[in-house]
Amino acid sequence: MTTEFPDIAELPFEKALAQLEEIVAKLESGKVDLEQSIAIYTRGEALKKHCEKQLKDAEARIEKITLRPDGKPAGTEPLDVA
Repeated sequence: MTTEFPDIAELPFEKALAQLEEIVAKLESGKVDLEQSIAIYTRGEALKKHCEKQLKDAEARIEKITLRPDGKPAGTEPLDVA
């Protein structure tokens, strides 16, 4: 979907989320005509997918520190978010 909006692929998470929040506010206001609603909804979907991908990528990089019985760090392992 970001191929439809190539600029989205370059957005940092915070900016993409801010744009998504603006789109939601516009749609909720009911002051947008049908054509524009469809266009911004489509962009919103692309922004949502972009944000979700960035969050998944961040989760994959997060590790938790494992401790030995004496409480000292023993290493790291992938974070189990389940």
